[in-house]
Amino acid sequence: MHDGRDGRCDRGIYKIMRNTVTEALICESQGLMDDALEVYKNILKSDPANKDALAAIRRLSGLRKPRAAQNEQMKEFFINMSTPQEVVEFKRWLVKL
Repeated sequence: MHDGRDGRCDRGIYKIMRNTVTEALICESQGLMDDALEVYKNILKSDPANKDALAAIRRLSGLRKPRAAQNEQMKEFFINMSTPQEVVEFKRWLVKL
């Protein structure tokens, strides 16, 4: 559902899938987490008890903030690593993702 122009899900093409868990999962699979989160929130507006949307919002919200700082820190570590031990440490971090 990605239109290839601006990095956002194209919600106009597949109107039948608008604001569905399927649409949100497609956004997630394309790495468009903010779009997916928006879709899940829209699902909750019409169905506040939707367990899939509630779980997804908790999961996606938890991924956004804590990892941003850690990712930046590991980016700097990657740029500056110079020993085989640091390479091993970085690979271990990647495996945990």
